Amino acid sequence: MITAAQVADAVQAAVLGDRAGADVDLAGATVRAQDSSPGILFAALPGARVHGASFGATAIEAGASAVLTDPEGIGLMAAVADRVPVLVHPDPRSVLGTASALVTGDPSAHLDVVGITGTSGKTTTSYLVEAALEGCGAIAGLIGTTGSRIAGRPLPSRLTTPEAPEFQALLARMRQENARAVAAEISSHALRLGRVDGTRFAVGAFLNLSQDHLDFHPDMEDYFRAKCRLFDAEADPGSSVRPAERAVVVVDDEWGRRLHEMRPDAATVSAEPGATADWTAGESVTTERDTQRFTVHGPEGFTAEVELPILGRFNVANALVALAIVDALGVDVHAGAAGLPHVRVPGRLEAVVRGQDFRVLVDYAHKPGAVAAVLRSVRAQAIGRIAVVLGAGGDRDPGKRAHMGAAAAEVADLVVVTDDNPRTEDPSSIRAAVRAGAESAAGDRTQVLEIGDRGAAIGAAIDWARTGDVVVIAGKGHETGQEIHGVVHPFDDRSRAAEELIRRLGSTARQGETEDSSS
Repeated sequence: MITAAQVADAVQAAVLGDRAGADVDLAGATVRAQDSSPGILFAALPGARVHGASFGATAIEAGASAVLTDPEGIGLMAAVADRVPVLVHPDPRSVLGTASALVTGDPSAHLDVVGITGTSGKTTTSYLVEAALEGCGAIAGLIGTTGSRIAGRPLPSRLTTPEAPEFQALLARMRQENARAVAAEISSHALRLGRVDGTRFAVGAFLNLSQDHLDFHPDMEDYFRAKCRLFDAEADPGSSVRPAERAVVVVDDEWGRRLHEMRPDAATVSAEPGATADWTAGESVTTERDTQRFTVHGPEGFTAEVELPILGRFNVANALVALAIVDALGVDVHAGAAGLPHVRVPGRLEAVVRGQDFRVLVDYAHKPGAVAAVLRSVRAQAIGRIAVVLGAGGDRDPGKRAHMGAAAAEVADLVVVTDDNPRTEDPSSIRAAVRAGAESAAGDRTQVLEIGDRGAAIGAAIDWARTGDVVVIAGKGHETGQEIHGVVHPFDDRSRAAEELIRRLGSTARQGETEDSSS
C-alpha cells in the first residue's frame, strides 16, 4: 500500500490543506468519477469540453479517497475539496501514469511488458507474441484493440491503449495471475497523452509507419516522433515515457531505418527477400490456402521452420518480430516458433465460409498502407478476381480517404465504396472522397460502385463473385457496431457476410463458423 502523501511526493504534487490527512492508503486510480470507491485516487483532469473536477463531488460521494487535479480543478471542487486529500499538480495528466503505477504496486517492475507500436499490424503481432509465449509454456497477457485477456480469458478494457489507471490495473491483474509477460499495443495517442507513463517496457517493437491519425498529429514527422517515445527519451521533447530496455525494429521502410539509427542496439527484422537483418525469412515462402510456411533465420545461426495460419508477407514480418521479442525476453525461440500455428486473430483476414466456391475475407484495414498491403497479399494468392468493400471513418483524418480509395482501385477489380463509421459527419461526403480516390486510380479493368448501406454493399460484392474470386470486406474487422450520429448500431461484417452468402446460396449454404486468419 502507498499513501496519498507518498504519491504526492513521488510526482511532486502539492497537498491541499492539512497534509496529515493525506496519510490515507490508496490501491488504485480512475479518471471516471462513477468508478470511484474507497482506496481509489480520482484523477480530475482538464478536458476538451469539460474539466474532470466538475465531477469531483460525484467521485467523493462514490467513496474516492483522494483527488489529483490542477489549480483550475480546485476552484471547481471548492465545495467538496476539504472532504478528501487533494493532490495539486500544474499538469496532472503528465504524472497520472506514474501515480497510477505507484498505487497499483508498480506491476511492470514484476513482469515483462512488451510494447508494440506501428501503424499496422499491432494487433496481429501481439497475438503472435501471446501464441509464442504460450508455446513456451508461459502465461501471457494481451492488451489491445480487440480487448484484453490473460491466459486466453477476456478482461474488460477500453481503447487500444487504455488510460493510465486502467492500463496499470490490467498489468496488476495480470501480475496477480502469474503472467510471464504482457504484449501491449501502444498507440501514438497513448505515448503522447501519458497513458503508458510509469511503465517499465522490457521490450519495445516498431513495425512500420504509414499515413494515419493526421487529425491528431500535424504531419508524419510528428507522428513518427510520438512513436519514438517508446525507444528514445530524446526523440520527442516533453516525453515522460521510459524507453524500452530492449528494442526490435522492422527496417522495411524508411521510418524503421531511421529508428534503428536512434537505437543501434535494436534487433532488426526484415521480411523482404534477400534482406540483411538480424531476423529474416527464407526467400521461399510457400502458401497453401490460409497457411504459409517459411524458414526463420536469426542471430548466431538460428533457424526454425514456421507454419503460420495467416497470409501476407507483412504477417511474415509480424511473426519474425514476435520471435525476436521472445528471444529478447530470454525465452526458448524454437518453442515459441512451435506456438505460432495456434494463433487466431479476430477480424484480420478472417474467412467467412458457407460452402461457397469463392473466398470472403473480413479485415480491419482502415488506412491506405494497410489496404494496399492486404489487397496485394490477396492478389498474390488469388486465382480469380478481387472485390473490396470499404469506407472511411468520420471525425478522423480526412486526408487518408482518397488515398484509401486509390489503394483499393490499384489492386481490386471491383471497389464498392460504402459507409464505415460515419460518426457525426455526413456519410455521403466521406464516400465521395473515397470514391474520388478510387476513380482516379482505377484502370480499364476496375469497376467502382458506391452503395451507402454497408449490408447492401457486402451483398452486392458477394453477388458479383464467381468461382475462384475473392471478396475482401475492409475497415471494421472484429468490430460489432456501426456508429452513426452518436448511436452505435449493431453490425458485424462477418455475420452480415454469412447472411448474404446464405441468401445467395440458399439451401446449399453450409452453416459453419468463420475461420480465423489475420493481418
